[in-house]
Amino acid sequence: MAGAVTLKVAVAVLAVSIAAVSLGGSLVGAQVHHVVGGDRGWDPSSDLASWSSGKTFRAGDKMWLAYSAAHGYIAEVTSKEEFESCDVTNPIRMFTDGLDGISMDNEGLRYFASSNVESCKKGLKLHVEVMPQSYQAPETSNSHVAESKGSAVVAAEGPKTPSGSAHLTASLMVLSFGLLCYALGI
Repeated sequence: MAGAVTLKVAVAVLAVSIAAVSLGGSLVGAQVHHVVGGDRGWDPSSDLASWSSGKTFRAGDKMWLAYSAAHGYIAEVTSKEEFESCDVTNPIRMFTDGLDGISMDNEGLRYFASSNVESCKKGLKLHVEVMPQSYQAPETSNSHVAESKGSAVVAAEGPKTPSGSAHLTASLMVLSFGLLCYALGI
């Protein structure tokens, strides 16, 4: 008898989870993938300050760096001072693959700079503030902008609708639930 109750509780929990996802992900945070620099990627011709001005980075998001090694590698540096002076002599991490995915797991400030000091001083660097997953930007057009020698950080509104992957996930969960019920004879 206890096994049947446990099974019913598990099915109920699964049903609530499916309902939450089926509501368009409104109860579940969605990961956003940011390709730094957009179509141009991390490139001297990219205006990374303008690109970042319309973005909100939240914990759980992923940032992608696409770049050519001919323009230098990308260093994540520790401090604002290292970032502003383009000092990449003691990086937290050096990105050298040409395509690197960076998980934005924790809230806080992150600093990225070109290892080519000349390119860095011309603005090939990025400063982002990773906000909490639940952060909702104010409803103003250009909320808060902080500038620092050619770089900018902006807290802007994120997307209002979930991606198609949230709906696909919901469909797969509903299908899985149906198969589970069929297999258990419910």
